[in-house]
Amino acid sequence: MTTVDRTQVFLLPDLGEGLSEAEIVEWRVAVGDVVTVDQSVVEVETAKAVVDVPCPYAGRVVALHGAAGEVRPVGQPLITIAPLDGGDEPAGHATYREEERAGSGNVLIGYGTGHGSTTRRRRRPRLALAPEPVDAARADTAPAGHTAPGVGTVAADPARSPAALVISPIVRRLARDHGVDLTTLSGTGPGGVIRRADVEAALTVPAVRLTAVPDPQVASAPAGDGDVVVPLTGVRKVIADKLSRSRREIPEVTIWVDVDATGLLETRAAINAATPDAPVSILALLARICLSGLRRFPQLNARVDTEAQRIVQSAGVHLGIAAQTDRGLLVPVLRDAHRLTTAELAAELAATTAAARAGSLPPARLTGGTFTLNNYGVFGVDGSTPIINHPEAALLGIGRIVDKPWVVDGQLAVRKVTQLSLTFDHRVCDGGVAGGFLRHVADCVERPALLIAAV
Repeated sequence: MTTVDRTQVFLLPDLGEGLSEAEIVEWRVAVGDVVTVDQSVVEVETAKAVVDVPCPYAGRVVALHGAAGEVRPVGQPLITIAPLDGGDEPAGHATYREEERAGSGNVLIGYGTGHGSTTRRRRRPRLALAPEPVDAARADTAPAGHTAPGVGTVAADPARSPAALVISPIVRRLARDHGVDLTTLSGTGPGGVIRRADVEAALTVPAVRLTAVPDPQVASAPAGDGDVVVPLTGVRKVIADKLSRSRREIPEVTIWVDVDATGLLETRAAINAATPDAPVSILALLARICLSGLRRFPQLNARVDTEAQRIVQSAGVHLGIAAQTDRGLLVPVLRDAHRLTTAELAAELAATTAAARAGSLPPARLTGGTFTLNNYGVFGVDGSTPIINHPEAALLGIGRIVDKPWVVDGQLAVRKVTQLSLTFDHRVCDGGVAGGFLRHVADCVERPALLIAAV
């Protein structure tokens, strides 16, 4: 009798614009667990956010493809599910077959679990090299240097004996960073697999430290005792890659001007006194002023398409707001900001920055900006020469607002002064356009009534 393989392999789905991979943070299920349609099975970290990934299949988990800390490309196997036999169906899961046939319609960025029967559900093609599902015992006891299907590579150093049984890449990285010789450890995992806890325990035993561990994959000097090692992964890696690309490709220029913001603060106080239930922030007023400037100088609301050798000016303004979070610098985007009123801008800014700091923004909200506003004054600094948020063409920065002596109508007075800086891509415009934009912004900050005339 021929055995039919009825397992379903769920591939890592498209997680948003420009995202080609994700790092596994934590598995929510284990081999042998029963899952239902749309149950969250793994937490992954992309370049944009930490995301819970729901599985579109119901059944029993027979393989997890990848360990915590491992980076998986989009389209590669993530989890293998086998259908339950009637007798295996536990209490509370009696309707899992109906759920799977119907699908919930829930969507995670670029995929959904379907809205109809399984015969109509759009499935991604199974890759030719997709690992076959196996049980945990086979995976954990795979010979050194061979691949445990569905789990990862059991690493071994051919120059040492006995070989070290390690499945998790994060364990190997931890050992390498701290100079721990894996061949001296006895693994406490199934089949003698070395776990993270084994490496951490060995850090207190000097005998397992290596005096020199040359690693051809590590170009920098080994970390010394007491050094803090921060892996360049996730958001930090994307920030580094994006800013490096921006600095390599964009011939950027920064210009700046000091402005008297006393009138802007007085205008904000008047607005908030009239509408106490919908307060407006200084950042919202500056966003409104930027939108006015971009209406006059659309050359700065653009990007350079190097492959097609052209400059593309965007029809709408998708305003990026630089926000410092626990996970690093993020730039959430307010779509079609030019269509929002000042009150709507204030509300959207407050909600968006709060969501960014909480890590709850979907990846789609962190891409597609056309111009960025950066309020680095919150860090107590006056000026900056920021790097443009690639592929945008310009970024406006605002320093802290402080009391300074200022000449008003020929008399010295104490005023609220700030510094505005504009960093722009010299390929999209020359100094006349950039200077005109910055001067318009400065004039509106000093005399907010000009905004009415500019509408």
